[in-house]
Amino acid sequence: MSAQENGKRKFELSPKRRFLSALFEGRTGTRVPVGNPTSVVSVEMMQKVGIYFPDAHLDAELMAELASTAHEVLGYDTVTPYFSVQQEAAALGCEVDWGGPDMMPSMRSHPSPAPDEVDVPENILEKPSLKVVIDSISMLRKEYGDHVAVLGKVMGPWTIAYHMIGVEKFLMMLIDSPDTVRRYLDIFKEVSIKFARAQMQAGADVVTIADHATGDLVAPETYRDFLMPVHQEMIARIGCPTILHICGDTGDRLQYFIEAGFDCFHFESKVDHVKAVQEVRGKMSLVGNINNPETLLFGTPEDVRAEAMRAIEAGVNILAPECAVPLTTPIANLKAITEAADEYASRQA
Repeated sequence: MSAQENGKRKFELSPKRRFLSALFEGRTGTRVPVGNPTSVVSVEMMQKVGIYFPDAHLDAELMAELASTAHEVLGYDTVTPYFSVQQEAAALGCEVDWGGPDMMPSMRSHPSPAPDEVDVPENILEKPSLKVVIDSISMLRKEYGDHVAVLGKVMGPWTIAYHMIGVEKFLMMLIDSPDTVRRYLDIFKEVSIKFARAQMQAGADVVTIADHATGDLVAPETYRDFLMPVHQEMIARIGCPTILHICGDTGDRLQYFIEAGFDCFHFESKVDHVKAVQEVRGKMSLVGNINNPETLLFGTPEDVRAEAMRAIEAGVNILAPECAVPLTTPIANLKAITEAADEYASRQA
């Protein structure tokens, strides 16, 4: 074996090391990592293992086994066992329709309690919808923890407020009662922090905070004034690497996400990846931003590979779908992201 070949062999990283190194903008070994901060489960993936929604939302063993398909079937460097956005809402007493194989869970109602009426149970981590995630992370850690990155995920306080209060009503409070908004955020952040720490202690290497102060509904100054201080406190108290997920065109507030202290931002295709990389390089890594509704859902594997190649060439640190994938997304398209990473690496060899 030549010295050059030996050097390449030594530089090969496990999926876990590849992902975590890229998260902190370090070396990525022979190829760019592929991850899934949100759900990549599809109907075809469920059929592969014979495990279906809604059962996988509420049974830890089924949740863990279905999450494992991200690595076993798609070749991703991560496994993430939180598939919906409703787990915390259910634990707080919201009525949830847990959906089915071709339908994600949804809210049936919004309790809309006043801040002093919000009941956060002392044993909230024992509520079935939260305990299932914690237990599944523990199972995945035992199975994959030395080799594949295990990602946890929580809904942030803004998202929980949407579920508890209703989107329109909560957003109107920004104008009519900003102090009430801050009170809700202070209450709900404790749920997010407690759940995130429990996932970390169960074995999560990284926790994604999904907080849907989306670019089309919330101005950058609103994020800065209301949510950024809350996120800064959450990151300090959670104590493990964190990924922020916010939908929409958020290219106008990337600096605030950096100031909040996130290690990585999971971003959508609405954000110009070239400009985003230029703005955050050396300050925060990026994961994403392969388009869901057009490329992954209705495109071809060739379309996916081409889009992934553009992201790699722009300098996106970790490839991923831009958000939880539509349930009818073809497996071939989801695998094409990994294939693009492999193909690009072979070109550089």
